[in-house]
Amino acid sequence: MRKFWHQFCRDRRGNYALMTAIAMVPLMGAVAIAVDFSELNRQKQMVLNALDAANFAAARRLAEGATDDQIKAYAVDFFNANLNNIDPADISLNITLPTNQAGGGLLTMSATLNYHPYFYPSSSLLVGASTVDANKPITLAMDSQVRLKNTLEVAMVLDNSGSMTTPGTGTGQKRIDLLKQAAKQLVDTLAQQAAQIKQIDKPVQFSLVPFAASVNVGPKNDNASWMDTYGLSPVANENFDWSTLNAPDKYAQKTNGIWYKKGTGWGTEEGQILTRFELYRDMKVVTSHERIAGSKRVVCDEYRDNHTCKHSHDEYDYIDTYGPFASWQGCVEVRPYPYNVDDTPASGGPNNTGIGIGNPATMFVPMFAPDEPGNHWYVTQDPDEPKPVTYGAANSWWNDDPSSTTGKTRQSNMAKYFMPRPIDAPVLSKGAGPNYSCTTTPITPLTDVTTTDGLAAIKAAVDLMQPNGNTNVPEGMAWGWRTVSSAPPFTEGRPETERGNDKVVIVLTDGENTYSTVNPDPAGNKSTYAAYGYTGVGYNGTSVTRLFGGTSSAIGQFNYSSSNYTAAMNEQMAKLCDNAKAAKIMVMTVALDMSSTDTSDQKAMAALKACSSDSRFRKDPTNPSKPAKLFWNATGATLSDNFKEIANELSNLRVVG
Repeated sequence: MRKFWHQFCRDRRGNYALMTAIAMVPLMGAVAIAVDFSELNRQKQMVLNALDAANFAAARRLAEGATDDQIKAYAVDFFNANLNNIDPADISLNITLPTNQAGGGLLTMSATLNYHPYFYPSSSLLVGASTVDANKPITLAMDSQVRLKNTLEVAMVLDNSGSMTTPGTGTGQKRIDLLKQAAKQLVDTLAQQAAQIKQIDKPVQFSLVPFAASVNVGPKNDNASWMDTYGLSPVANENFDWSTLNAPDKYAQKTNGIWYKKGTGWGTEEGQILTRFELYRDMKVVTSHERIAGSKRVVCDEYRDNHTCKHSHDEYDYIDTYGPFASWQGCVEVRPYPYNVDDTPASGGPNNTGIGIGNPATMFVPMFAPDEPGNHWYVTQDPDEPKPVTYGAANSWWNDDPSSTTGKTRQSNMAKYFMPRPIDAPVLSKGAGPNYSCTTTPITPLTDVTTTDGLAAIKAAVDLMQPNGNTNVPEGMAWGWRTVSSAPPFTEGRPETERGNDKVVIVLTDGENTYSTVNPDPAGNKSTYAAYGYTGVGYNGTSVTRLFGGTSSAIGQFNYSSSNYTAAMNEQMAKLCDNAKAAKIMVMTVALDMSSTDTSDQKAMAALKACSSDSRFRKDPTNPSKPAKLFWNATGATLSDNFKEIANELSNLRVVG
């Protein structure tokens, strides 16, 4: 082998040595380029990864309210820490912060990598390049963008009134079913988009507020700090006269604005407070009426002249078993003006000495529909007992106290609620009772729809909606605002000062605001009972009902007609919309199956359009110099497409980079 090698080296016939030397130059260059190209790609990817990580980290600091200098310093440190073994001196970094906090602003970071090859300079010199050219770095530019508006909190405020059972125009389906499909489609669309965002916690959240004549905040909130559990709100005793509890051993006494049970007749309950919640707990119904064996006795009804018994009847002793009659189902009344049209946090209650503090008018009062005048059910043996008066009120559900002589006193008498409902009392009509006008399912607070459980919870709540009752758009919208707020009663919303977050309320209704008049009206209520209470009953010692609170002179405060009720609710709604938009709430409104030729529908659509915010991305097709209104005039046939447009509008607000 050694001999062969020496012969090969001395052989000049093909000049192999020269040819090999010449061939080595491009071969070495190719190897050098391959090595440098591989390292260049590695460093490029490292810089891109560090750039994206620093950009999202800076976006979070921006959302937290850091100053521009703090954000830039944080971004540089974060970027350098993620470069691994790349020298920061070889990279120039530029950070451009968004100039617009109200929507669509971009946080842009760009980096220029100056890569110094390992082998390329030597290979370049071999092919005749100058020393200067051979040692020039290779320059690569990269950038990363994050949209400022990166999180969404959306409240779906959806009409659950009785008219939603009507078939949608152009379809064979009920409006409520079409709405359920469109709402779930909207949630699915945003959830799928948000699922790709890994750098941000809870990028898209939805809440659901079904509304009809009232709004249900959930019965589990009966002891919440924002509920009026002491009866201190000026509307808490609007329909109740606690002074009618006036037996010598069982009466009510007011101390520092709170009513208490007083007298030995209360037993262990003496000293407890008297509130609407207490009424729910105290009302009892006889669940069993069992005769005591051996308790038979003969009672004479009529005597002869010789004092012997002419006519008699048997009587027995019984043991009654009592059970609860009803419990609070979760609906609340409207707060008195101006707190019904804003997001003022609830604050009120007694201090450690029992004296009320804070502002009780901001507290939320549970709905309790009074027993309206009806029959007295107890049968007596006295032929001289006058027969009960039949009043025929809309919501007579308890036994009236016979000592009350008028419809109004029968309704406000409180002693009746502490007499158990007899086992043979008439069956109540559907919906009757203290929860009258409480027809909707509870609110679903803000829920992260990027999780499987969260998405399922929102969609399940949508499926549970059932239409029944009148239409109270302002109360529904008010609670939509409260669900995206960071302040109680619902606190799942991000702080209002947080940059990079949009709070959105979507309101859909298929008709005008309604509050029902009543006939007959033995107690002078002027309306059925709902979230505003009775329109004929004032609060806090005044004659003005809450429905008319804060309204203009155009609203007759003693005009008890349904059209005037609608006008008053429209004014309340307009003020609420203005307040919400002033608080940076984005309002989207949808009119479903309203007629452009019907006068009441025209007014309702105008109110909804005026309530809506301006689009940040679309222009008004009839006037391109103005932004489009976030209002949709939908039909049953177009509702799905309209909700797709809403999804597109919301998609433009979230992270895209």
